[in-house]
Amino acid sequence: MTVASPQTDGGLLALHDGDDVAVATRDLSAGDVVEAAGRSVTVADAVPRGHKVALTDVAAGAEVHKYGQSIGVATRPIRAGEHVHVHNLGFEEGHRDHALGGTHTELAVPDGPRPTFRGYRRADGRVGTRNYVAILTSVNCSASTARMIAARFTPEVLAAYPSVDGVVALTHQSGCGMVPSSEGGQLLLRTLRGYAAHPNVGALLVLGLGCEMVLTEQIATRSGSGAFLGMPGVGTPPPPVDPVLADIPEDTLVESLTIQGTGGVRATVAAGVAAVERMLAAVDTRQRVECDVSELVLALNCGGSDGYSGITANPALGWASDRLVAYGAASVLAETPEVFGAEHLLTRRATSPAVAQRLLDRIGWWKDYTAAGGGSMDNNPSPGNKAGGLTTILEKSLGAVAKGGRADLAAVYEYAERIEPHVGFAFMDTPGYDPVSVTGLVAGGANVVVFTTGRGSVFGCRPTPSIKVATNTPMYRVMSEDMDLDAGRIVEGTATLEQVGREIFDTILRVASGERTVSEDLLIDGQTIGAEEFIPWHVGAVT
Repeated sequence: MTVASPQTDGGLLALHDGDDVAVATRDLSAGDVVEAAGRSVTVADAVPRGHKVALTDVAAGAEVHKYGQSIGVATRPIRAGEHVHVHNLGFEEGHRDHALGGTHTELAVPDGPRPTFRGYRRADGRVGTRNYVAILTSVNCSASTARMIAARFTPEVLAAYPSVDGVVALTHQSGCGMVPSSEGGQLLLRTLRGYAAHPNVGALLVLGLGCEMVLTEQIATRSGSGAFLGMPGVGTPPPPVDPVLADIPEDTLVESLTIQGTGGVRATVAAGVAAVERMLAAVDTRQRVECDVSELVLALNCGGSDGYSGITANPALGWASDRLVAYGAASVLAETPEVFGAEHLLTRRATSPAVAQRLLDRIGWWKDYTAAGGGSMDNNPSPGNKAGGLTTILEKSLGAVAKGGRADLAAVYEYAERIEPHVGFAFMDTPGYDPVSVTGLVAGGANVVVFTTGRGSVFGCRPTPSIKVATNTPMYRVMSEDMDLDAGRIVEGTATLEQVGREIFDTILRVASGERTVSEDLLIDGQTIGAEEFIPWHVGAVT
């Protein structure tokens, strides 16, 4: 899919030769005469910025094209100049050519010295961009206790440990009332182990109740260990560590506690505070070292998308992603329900038919999964997406895949599966719901997140920093304290797509070296955002 260079002409932007619609670059009124792609149309009714205007007549039942691709069918006759949205455009899956590979793009490494960043080299060879002490709960029953422990480590206390980025309580709503060997049980364990082994975690306190189905030992034990970590005197060997699960680096400090074994909440808070205090001094000795750009694992995500997402922020992020992949780094797209309708643009870029088929298999799983719940894959976009100009999931997905640039698709991962270093461009199967999606990517090892938004998502993330890119300038101006970059300048005409892409790339390197994102700098009443966004994907029955 190619997109025309964003150059506005009288309030409209056509994205591809032969498109039936163009995007309004300002609020339009009935009677306005506007031009795009050499066509002049008279606007029939009010059209908000970011919404679509018909460039030509479209018969009822005919496909409507944007980005050179079908975004649905006309539910009634559409005349040139009309506002095209939910009142006259509907979803129809249609046919897509799912070529299993065959399209290869050679990404050239730029001349000059290779970029570097300053990160934390861990014992397993991976590199962290942050240095956290994490309190990871095995079950929701220990969540409040974990938060009580973390709350003791205020910014004033942590000021004595300048190399520690924080003490974060990672709590969730599961861990029991499930079958541990089920798909959902294994998925949760894989997520928790992924966070425990994350290179941005220098020390780990695993906190449980003591009678849950997901055992603290399954999270805190390294492979080959013969005793429960943090539980002296317990002689029963722990369950073996599944080789599929991420293993905890040898230099990560690990302790574990259970509320029942420690003597209740009050005693566990005291013991937990003491454990974190023991670890802080050691974690504070870790120092950043010079690391090659190829050590980055970038998570690509979007939320609160609008009609500009696929024109500005997403393709600019795609440019930055391609640059990272050219240098040998990993960049991972996700949100399977939000590539539905555009998956054929990814399968044709797969490095092998097997990689392409794995993506199609996950799409098939989602069709069955949504149908079993009484829904379908077109239960999207959200009300906010529609207010921003997106009408069908096909349109939304075509804009979303732009985050993945042009690089070959080298791998498809299941949720929270360990991402191979230097894999290039890959895809991870996740829901479209932002916190759940990013949780899976971070569990896989992502050490930087770039998050694009058109409506103003304030998504923060710990222990991995989240760089937020606004798709349009008006929203950026209103929410500048929550946005790191303004990609809306591409449509405003004050920056090119490549210039914003370079800004994103440079920002990734600076943030990886320790520069704080706006969400990390946001401190209200001693609290910042990013911990509550840890939401493992729940699949299956709660018993």
